[in-house]
Amino acid sequence: MIQQIPILLPPFERGFHLITREVRSLLPDLPKTGLLNIFIQHTSAGLTINENADPSVRVDFESVFNNRIMPENEPYLIHTLEGSDDMPAHIKATLVGSSITIPITNGQMNLGTWQGIYLCEFRNDGGRRKLVATIYS
Repeated sequence: MIQQIPILLPPFERGFHLITREVRSLLPDLPKTGLLNIFIQHTSAGLTINENADPSVRVDFESVFNNRIMPENEPYLIHTLEGSDDMPAHIKATLVGSSITIPITNGQMNLGTWQGIYLCEFRNDGGRRKLVATIYS
């Protein structure tokens, strides 16, 4: 059986945000075993799984992604009509990716002890983000 659940997140500021609890609270009861795929319907934000305990990880992600890998206002960027943060956001979203898949075991997301789901918001004002959760059982 396959179920799809739309998820509408509140607006987040630019940065890396743990959304594991928000996502879980919006899902129905999970099957005993299966897979959960979560897809973001945007080209300037991404999803990833990473460290969920130490907040300094989020600070370092922000520093590396936004200040080192792809800073704003680079003179060689052409796609600037939607703002100086838009094209860098597209590039970062491509690097991070638009979906994650998590195994379901005993009715729970089978994440590692220190793992959490991140919304990677790459726009200065990205607004509400839409996700599609698909449960395969």
